Amino acid sequence: MIHLSERKIVIVTKQTRADELVRRFNNMTQAAFYVKNMGGDIDEYVEESNIYKGTVSASFNRLQDMARVQQIDREYVPSFIFGKDDIVVVIGQDGLVANTLKYLNGQPLIAVNPDPARYDGVLLPFRESDLPHIVRDVLVNHRPKKEITMAIAELNDGQNLLAVNDFFIGRQTHVSARYCIRIDGREENQSSSGIIVSTGLGSTGWLKSVITGAKEIAETIVGHEIHGEVGTPKWDSDYLYYSVREPFPSNTTGTSLVFGKIEGSSLQIASQMPENGVIFSDGIEQDFLKFNSGIEVKISIASKKGYLVV
Repeated sequence: MIHLSERKIVIVTKQTRADELVRRFNNMTQAAFYVKNMGGDIDEYVEESNIYKGTVSASFNRLQDMARVQQIDREYVPSFIFGKDDIVVVIGQDGLVANTLKYLNGQPLIAVNPDPARYDGVLLPFRESDLPHIVRDVLVNHRPKKEITMAIAELNDGQNLLAVNDFFIGRQTHVSARYCIRIDGREENQSSSGIIVSTGLGSTGWLKSVITGAKEIAETIVGHEIHGEVGTPKWDSDYLYYSVREPFPSNTTGTSLVFGKIEGSSLQIASQMPENGVIFSDGIEQDFLKFNSGIEVKISIASKKGYLVV
């Protein structure tokens, strides 16, 4: 087969909820019985899965005449070796885009919304029917790309982790995290439900919910609306935001460093937790770094960037 280009296109996909049910219950019949018995609607799962798989199949067919095409599941992305000239097509929700970006090294990423009726798709500007002309534009460098700022967590034992949206630093369980936080020459021992560090891209996610909750609580207490917003950073902003969740004041823990920018420096956190301390990024709890007593982390802007085709 003669291709339009010798470059390779890598399609990144995910398991659907129906696939996960089948994996859990061995087959769709047993899965359907369980869902219906619990009062759920199995047809919703099946319809969602059919639409998604139809989009994946159509995308593959549209692209296979243009270049070599390889399809991989999100499960294998962390260990997959992307070629430096690969074009990456992600079909899924925003989270799949973020989780793929941090494993790339400058390769352009084209994000496809497989089901606009279900997914808002802030990071999913394209449909599968757009792919032929988008890929042609990318092949000749005529397609604009947005630069995505990432954050990096560097541990004093040599390990590190990247985040496209956000980091969580805290405990695996719902008990309080204990640590010492340092930034811009200030230092404080704290007890809290953990710390969220967000990039510009992630500011509309976890950070937004933290700020919204804090604002609603404050307005209820003071009895009137509180004006003023943090604002939404650009995706390539050269700063991060940190937010401490549910900080607890006591004789040995403070609450003066609970929210702010990480700009031109780093946020440093020293664990005071004998066990179950963790750091994970972009909502992937299974891929975590241990953050127990003796471990310190420095969080700052990463030198590595992501590139999202728009």
